[in-house]
Amino acid sequence: MKQYHDILRHILANGTRHQDRTGTGTISTFGYQTRFDLREGFPIVTTKRVPFRWVAEELFWFLSGDTNEQNLRARGVDIWKEWADEAHTSRFGRTEGDLGPVYGYLWRSFGGDYPERNGFDQIKDLIEQIKINPNSRRLIVSGWNPEQAVEVDLPPCHTFWHLKVENEKTLHCQLYQRSADAFLGVPFNISSYALLTHLIAHVCDLEAGDFIHTFGDLHIYLNHLAQVEEILQREPFELPKLDIVNAEELKGLEGLLNFRFENLNLVGYRSHKKIAAPVAV
Repeated sequence: MKQYHDILRHILANGTRHQDRTGTGTISTFGYQTRFDLREGFPIVTTKRVPFRWVAEELFWFLSGDTNEQNLRARGVDIWKEWADEAHTSRFGRTEGDLGPVYGYLWRSFGGDYPERNGFDQIKDLIEQIKINPNSRRLIVSGWNPEQAVEVDLPPCHTFWHLKVENEKTLHCQLYQRSADAFLGVPFNISSYALLTHLIAHVCDLEAGDFIHTFGDLHIYLNHLAQVEEILQREPFELPKLDIVNAEELKGLEGLLNFRFENLNLVGYRSHKKIAAPVAV
């Protein structure tokens, strides 16, 4: 996927060294944007293996409103485990696995009294607004609540997404991501929001259009530089196509929440082998 390689090359060419909260150090740039036309193929990195099922299961977990990492791990996905052990959760008076008011809670109960689900359901409202007012410029979901950002070990990195319905036919999505780990996180983020756009388009009887990815602090960790060099030496393969199957009845909010991995078929995904890298916690 050329756009992903362009992101990495942009950081290497324009970034400066910074210290960061993890103590690892980064090469960082501020302010970058890239665009993916979802009609031309599903944007998933092909120069290393990206586990698409993990991308989908994490997204379903977000949409459900759940914030217990153990329930995500029960789906076979352990990408949140570093922030879910007792050493991290006990700092906030929570038990192991309880991540606090992160993505799922903010999307489904914004402003609520965690763990009570008594806040504003942004996903429910979004689907309703697309139906009754598709020309709205307020089709927005916020993942950033300043009061609750200090109550979690890792406040949301992808903080704000905005939908646009074009000609009552095509759905576009723009994401603002305040902080982006270019090697480990960004490939997941690209595919996750592309999938989110496809799912919402499907349940609202629209077609998926563009996914625009806007970055704040976009960085490569210093202990990922060898991996970045390796991936940039590989040639991308053709993008696969996403087919949504056995989902004719999945419409509206209920349909969105009832999607399962079995409803997704990533046709023709071919990739180079996995490149391992340590996560900065």
